[in-house]
Amino acid sequence: MAYYMRYMRKEDLPQVNKIDREAFPTQWPPPDYRRELQNPLARLLVVCEDHPDTDEPEMEIPREDSSGLTSRVKRWWRQNRFFGSEPPQSNEHCIIGFTSTWVMADEAHITNIAVRQSHQRQGLGELLLISIIDLAIELKASIATLEVRVSNLTAQSLYQKYGFAQVGLRRNYYTDNREDALLMSTESIASVPFQAHLQQMKRDHAQKYGKKIKSPTGSMSR
Repeated sequence: MAYYMRYMRKEDLPQVNKIDREAFPTQWPPPDYRRELQNPLARLLVVCEDHPDTDEPEMEIPREDSSGLTSRVKRWWRQNRFFGSEPPQSNEHCIIGFTSTWVMADEAHITNIAVRQSHQRQGLGELLLISIIDLAIELKASIATLEVRVSNLTAQSLYQKYGFAQVGLRRNYYTDNREDALLMSTESIASVPFQAHLQQMKRDHAQKYGKKIKSPTGSMSR
């Protein structure tokens, strides 16, 4: 199966809202992604499942490619610079996950990572995390931060693997059950140690999941 990454558009909102409800059924009210698309601080990405009737060439990611799976996504960003023609319209059931961040001064605050239930445990949430970190680096952020439930040990383990450490605690943060949230942050994402660790994580992800991923037609534009 092939996948591609691009910026979220208003046409994606029905699918994005459905994924959000699947991933976070107890959180209310749901985020207003339509408003987020108009927020100059926000950046929202979707990962899409490619359809067999498309005629764009696939990009095979060799397991020995030292740059890893998501570096291809970063390369597309560098080549396209986020400007140009409008990407193809969304297909039904195309979007399988999304992520969002607010970029404020030197901080990229990751606000959401969600994957369809039918596509979970396939490394796509990790791919979205890699991609949003790469985007934060591309946008010259110095650190990445996020909140996570104190009970969500699986997510905490993933974030720790990518260099996030607890730096604070937000009491009664979640509105559904008043659960506390851990505030987690990276060190400098532009530093040599962080970059080296991120590259190793990309190689490990590509070796474990070995997915095909392809570039959308045209540039990725907001």
